[in-house]
Amino acid sequence: MSDTEEVDQVEEYDEEKPKFKPAAPKLPDGEKVDFDDIQKKRQNKDLSELQGLIDAHFECRKKEEEELIGLKDRIEKRRAERSEQQRIQSEKEKERQVKREEERRIREERDQEKKAGEEAKKKSALSSMGSNYSSHLQKADSKRGGKKETEREKKKKILAARRKQLNIDHLNEDKLKDKITELHEWMTSLESEKFDTWRD
Repeated sequence: MSDTEEVDQVEEYDEEKPKFKPAAPKLPDGEKVDFDDIQKKRQNKDLSELQGLIDAHFECRKKEEEELIGLKDRIEKRRAERSEQQRIQSEKEKERQVKREEERRIREERDQEKKAGEEAKKKSALSSMGSNYSSHLQKADSKRGGKKETEREKKKKILAARRKQLNIDHLNEDKLKDKITELHEWMTSLESEKFDTWRD
């Protein structure tokens, strides 16, 4: 294909394409266009829009600051309420502790008084029982004509002297443990005495 043929084809193609020419806005005949006025109006419009955006921004900012202040006030109020609740709770806990301590002290005093009363009763009962028992043994001896005590009677006498009254109804858990330890030690001593007697 020669150069002239190529040029002819391009020209044909250009003729087929629709030709677009930007058209300027038609102005009414006889009126003079004031471009400065149009520029001023556009600037005034832009300025008023910008002023509206600025006002809206500051209004939104003001609302956000008010919300932030309200939130800070609520946080401070809640913090004050919480500290007051903690103070009241700690005071109640102290009062409960004092009350528990007082109840424990009163309970211990009652237990000691009860124990002292029981010890006194026990001593009086043992002394009266011992005197009654010894007088009974003397009577029995006199009836038998002053015979020596048999092994069985000796055993009964020793058991009566060694037998301890067990009163554990009023004891709490700690005192029960102490009583168990005491009884265990007592039984161990009895076993060792029995063993020593058996060896002899």
